[in-house]
Amino acid sequence: MATDTSKIIWTKIDEAPALATYSFLPIVQAYTKGTGVSVETRDISLAGRIIANFPEKLTEKQRIPDYLAQLGELALKPEANIIKLPNISASIPQLKAAIKELREHGYDIPDYPEEPKNDADKALQERFAKVLGSAVNPVLRQGNSDRRAPLSVKLFSKKHPHKMGAWTSDSKSHVAHMTGGDFYGSEKSVVMAKPTNLRIEFVAGDGKTTVLKKKLELQEGEVVDATVMNVRALRKFYEEQIEDAKKSGVLLSLHLKATMMKISDPVMFGHAVTVFYKDVFEKHAAALKEAGVNPNLGLGDLYVKIRKLPEAKRTEIEADIQAVNKNRPELAMVDSDKGITNLHAPNDIIVDASMPVVVRDSGKMWGPDGKLHDTKAMIPDRCYATTYRTIIEDCKKNGAFDPATIGSVPNVGLMAQKAEEYGSHDKTFLAPGNGTIRAVDDSGATVLEQKVEEGDIFRMCQAKDLPIRDWVKLAVNRVRATGAVAVFWLDKNRAHDAQIIQKVDKYLKDHDTKGMEFHILAPIEAMKFTLERFRAGKDTISVTGNALRDYLTDLFPIIEVGTSAKMLSIVPLLGGGGLFETGAGGSAPKHVQQFVKEGYLRWDSLGEFSALMASLEHLGNAYRNKKALVLSETLDQAIAKFLDNNRSPARKVGQIDNRGSHFYLAMYWAQALAGQSKDKELQARFAGVAKQLEENEAKINQELLGAQAKPMDIGGYYDPDPVKTSKAMRPSATFNAIVDAIA
Repeated sequence: MATDTSKIIWTKIDEAPALATYSFLPIVQAYTKGTGVSVETRDISLAGRIIANFPEKLTEKQRIPDYLAQLGELALKPEANIIKLPNISASIPQLKAAIKELREHGYDIPDYPEEPKNDADKALQERFAKVLGSAVNPVLRQGNSDRRAPLSVKLFSKKHPHKMGAWTSDSKSHVAHMTGGDFYGSEKSVVMAKPTNLRIEFVAGDGKTTVLKKKLELQEGEVVDATVMNVRALRKFYEEQIEDAKKSGVLLSLHLKATMMKISDPVMFGHAVTVFYKDVFEKHAAALKEAGVNPNLGLGDLYVKIRKLPEAKRTEIEADIQAVNKNRPELAMVDSDKGITNLHAPNDIIVDASMPVVVRDSGKMWGPDGKLHDTKAMIPDRCYATTYRTIIEDCKKNGAFDPATIGSVPNVGLMAQKAEEYGSHDKTFLAPGNGTIRAVDDSGATVLEQKVEEGDIFRMCQAKDLPIRDWVKLAVNRVRATGAVAVFWLDKNRAHDAQIIQKVDKYLKDHDTKGMEFHILAPIEAMKFTLERFRAGKDTISVTGNALRDYLTDLFPIIEVGTSAKMLSIVPLLGGGGLFETGAGGSAPKHVQQFVKEGYLRWDSLGEFSALMASLEHLGNAYRNKKALVLSETLDQAIAKFLDNNRSPARKVGQIDNRGSHFYLAMYWAQALAGQSKDKELQARFAGVAKQLEENEAKINQELLGAQAKPMDIGGYYDPDPVKTSKAMRPSATFNAIVDAIA
């Protein structure tokens, strides 16, 4: 393949990574100028997705194309080269806040109808569903995941280990999960013998049938599951754990993924709210209904909605909430100073981000007194709760992990073609009554069915055969490249995993695995095996399905290098292109709040640096572009120097922040380009740039630091003003002039 100019698509997204882009992208575009590499942006932010979804409501100037759909098409082509930064997986409160801001900015976007009153409302709700939850990832992830800590990051972490909280054997912290009635216990799975279509329908006790999904296309060899969460068992579990936490004197915390799992987990969250505050919801049922309170949106929504009620009633409800708080166990806090609890909003505590922090912080979470305390971590479903339970038990027995000596746990994750998209897809339903939900094929035969009670959560998922085959191949390639041991985290006693195990056994035989070591272990045993090696300084590749990929690629990086934002995440797309992800964005909202308040952005762009390095390497190899390969090699050298000199953002105003880190990366990259001899043109071009940056280092630092310690007006949270934001994120006139003059 040969081309004059090859495109890298840099996604425009949300929150802190979006702010960082205003500072870093001009550097990238300047450094790649004239090299046959073009770096362009596409807006797939939450605000951008909303705008693209309602073109008929907007002026011509306001409209933007559906860039997510465009990128989805590009991801299937060999020329795809996409750098994906963390985006908001929107919960309903986030969606509503974004709509409110867009309306304030003059966009005629309709309000989200929480409680549809007619067919028009229902149609509008379905339209908004396209931007809720994990709307982006299934579209772009047309390949499986190869996620690991870059060697330079791992070596730096060993030399400069981050702080880990001490563990004691008498810690009361523990994970609580259900023992029956959950998704794990009820799962059924089949492999399709031939292509067909399924219809999902609910059959009531009287035989009346309601179609829930008209058509689901399936391929030969596809693994299909159906499972159900019994909400009666879920509520009983919550009540038992609440009572036990009170008796044990530990904080109570709930860990779900109510952003991505947009139908199942918000409902599970809402049940926790109504069980914990059952006295309030039973006593004031009529008033709360009148106010439109939706417990799935958390206690924060309740406080907002009851403002509509007469003051006497509102005051009574608030007093009853406080009475419950006194009689129930103390809740883990999101913000102790503001009284925001774990049950305040479904997107405040997300399991893959929250549980690693519990492990890091001695098994503790913040209490109402602003101090750390042992916690009962409720993770209802056993599919993945056992992994967290096992690592916490290991820490109680063996103490904290030492980042200076531990090994590494890279991940190969099954996610191509929407594999195992639990809960975030269009195959999750709340049972409308007692009866059966079943999947019926073209011939009228029932393929899968589950008995349900009213309000139960039914979900189906798929994993196509080609992605599974590619996943096994990717695992073999990573073992061959690294010499590490690989573990497939699969449980033969779980219906879905049993089907996947058969395929893994089959497809491993397609490869020469002589001298390689593979294991297939259930999550509990896989975690024990991995942790024993981890503590001994040995590397173990975790080969997992989609959800465990999500969870483990936060858990181990946070232990290893302090944050998952520093991970290198490569997705070799099935069509031959590449998707390069930049790490997790769980801390992004807090960083924006700090930046607006005091002009200091703590976001660490190391993930973006690593993704760009891999993207340039892929482009250089795919298009035989030697300049791109030189850019990649020198960026790798710059990242190593960046880490050795500790130029990542610090923590407080007056110290280096995200913008300062970009300056140093730019200087080290220019120095590496000036110092290399593979490309004389790049060497000559950047010799002067490096010299200017070195000579002006003190002045640039002064300008960057001088922009701190003052409020920043960026014109919006979800839809920031580009001019204001660029000014805020590029405050050094000296640095800007040097970068912008690169030709």
